[in-house]
Amino acid sequence: MAALQLPAELWLQVFSFLSWRDKLSVRCTCCHFRHLLDKSRPLWRGFSVVLRHFSRYNPPFWRSLAQRQVSAACVRSGERKHLKQLAAWLPALEALRLDEWREGGVDELKLFRRLQRLSVTSCPAPLKNVNFLFPLSQQLLQLRLCNVQLTCPAAHLSAAIGQLTRLTSLLLHHDGSLRVPPPSGVLARLTHLRHLSWTMITYKTLSHDFFSPAHLTGGGALQLSDLQLLNYDAVVTQEVLQPLSRLRSLSIFHLYSVPGPTCHLTTWLTALTQLHSLSVHGGHPLAAYADFLPSSLLSLTLCVDLQPEDLQVVSQRAPHLEHLHLEPWSSSSSLVRLLPQLFPHLRTLRIRHHHLSDEDFLCLQQLQRLDTLEVLDSFYRPDPTDPTRVVNQPSPRLLQLISDLQNLTNHRVQVLTSSHRDPLSCHCV
Repeated sequence: MAALQLPAELWLQVFSFLSWRDKLSVRCTCCHFRHLLDKSRPLWRGFSVVLRHFSRYNPPFWRSLAQRQVSAACVRSGERKHLKQLAAWLPALEALRLDEWREGGVDELKLFRRLQRLSVTSCPAPLKNVNFLFPLSQQLLQLRLCNVQLTCPAAHLSAAIGQLTRLTSLLLHHDGSLRVPPPSGVLARLTHLRHLSWTMITYKTLSHDFFSPAHLTGGGALQLSDLQLLNYDAVVTQEVLQPLSRLRSLSIFHLYSVPGPTCHLTTWLTALTQLHSLSVHGGHPLAAYADFLPSSLLSLTLCVDLQPEDLQVVSQRAPHLEHLHLEPWSSSSSLVRLLPQLFPHLRTLRIRHHHLSDEDFLCLQQLQRLDTLEVLDSFYRPDPTDPTRVVNQPSPRLLQLISDLQNLTNHRVQVLTSSHRDPLSCHCV
């Protein structure tokens, strides 16, 4: 009882250090804490909710979400009536994801007057059209369509997306059954677009105007700064890439793990000399393009086949690298110990720890500027004889290694053992 008499400001300061899960747990302990948490909107800034089985939610549940001013929600296996219910309780939603949508239309989206970010993913039923985009034309900033069956013509899809003139981010992922024209037609109308994620499975050779809208003449450039290409296996020339001179971030997800005779990534790297971020998944071994990496690189993701000598080349080509995600196809046990010498400026690092010795893991203390380490494989098998039994939590060994590393760095390094994904993101990237 004495603890409950502490000033509310003190408790709110304590609660500000808690994770979302811990805040929800504390909220269930007593009415006093529930009142403090629900009435303090800053504590819930950035909080998102996943909704399913709407019949289970009662008015007090909805009121608690409304009090926190929840701005992002994911609706799984939903129906149109659920959107009406959601709009009635949370009309100020700014971000919404519809996952496994079960009906052929989503016209109720017009009820959300403040919606700025929309994601539609993994729909088992085909969407009859994309007319639901037209009422959102003056408010949407981000649109993500991933694994969605569309029965409308490709021209209608392009026209609907093209009228979203405020769009800054567009993601269009599909399995190849959707015949989508080159992105140049959409890019011509989306003059504010900065991020584009596009499936390339239907393109074998990129035409000279693949990225070039008709209004770009005389060597003009797009405003695009971030480009993701999925299922990439296309021939490209430097002429095609001229409109992308302002690009600063490039992510290539190759279609085949066994590449063809020509490494087309070298053409990209030769044309885009000012890249700050590069992410490569699959395709040719690093040795095929390491010599072409631009010196401007600050962030690098390598989920490819590579050898220790390849990292030597990378360190020479990109001496100022600050962010590294290293996930080689072969074992990384001989690579991690090289990182402090090769990349002394690293601030963030993502690696796997299986097959690493304790000594190699703890050598990361030598990275004097490192502030965040993410361990990508934080699960473990408590019974080596039963490979089907997996615990999706850090093993006792990993927990001890993390503790030792933090002690050695005076807790300068924050270690993450689970990925914090955007609730609107798809699982393709």
